[in-house]
Amino acid sequence: MPVLARFYGIIIRMYFLQSEHNPPHIHAIYNDDVAAIDFMTGKVLEGSLPQKAMNMVQE
Repeated sequence: MPVLARFYGIIIRMYFLQSEHNPPHIHAIYNDDVAAIDFMTGKVLEGSLPQKAMNMVQE
């Protein structure tokens, strides 16, 4: 899974293989927390992040 961005301890990754499921989304990792986020709507599909980290990712 390639890293798209790193900022303030947050890592943004995205699968690119065809075996990945829809909708298109990114994975945001912050310490031990992981969230799958739909990058078209910004909605959390699975998992969670602390609110400050989530705000930065959604921005």
